[in-house]
Amino acid sequence: MPVTENPVSHPVVTYDEAIWNAVGYIPHGKVATYGQIAELAGFPRTARAVGRALSKLPEDTLIPWFRVINAKGEISFPIGSDKYKTQKQHLLDEQIVFRNGKINLKSYRWEV
Repeated sequence: MPVTENPVSHPVVTYDEAIWNAVGYIPHGKVATYGQIAELAGFPRTARAVGRALSKLPEDTLIPWFRVINAKGEISFPIGSDKYKTQKQHLLDEQIVFRNGKINLKSYRWEV
């Protein structure tokens, strides 16, 4: 019997594209951890690779990379670096509160 439909129901995406797609869903005013994004993208236990995928985004991206933080509720860039300052300012602009350099994940973590 001849195949009349394409057997592939979804286009194949790269790891990076899957991560970027997941990050794109984080709502305004919420954050997600690297591990949470890895799991949502279908790649559990690859939290470290999430950071590498996000580092490949162009400077003018609309994907809200700044909403991804570590499991301790902290920004992972070195404190005081330009990237740290940029990420923190984006989060402050969304009314996300920092206490002692940390974000309260109970209050701000995106629950899917």
